[in-house]
Amino acid sequence: MSFDPASLVLSFLISSIGFVLLQYGRKMSRPPQILAGIILLVFPYFVPGLGWMLGIAGVLLLLLWASLQRGY
Repeated sequence: MSFDPASLVLSFLISSIGFVLLQYGRKMSRPPQILAGIILLVFPYFVPGLGWMLGIAGVLLLLLWASLQRGY
């Protein structure tokens, strides 16, 4: 993880979304939101670039949306 301001802010925003998803998933007993929340909380610490962070977060949220559309 890089310590430049943009990387720190983006990491904080992605992790915040993950925290909200995790809390919602736990409250409503929804496994897709719990899993997406945990992954969004953890992965920014291991990804070095802004583009990678945005790309991975986008793919994870797209997969969450697709799983919810299928009724999981």
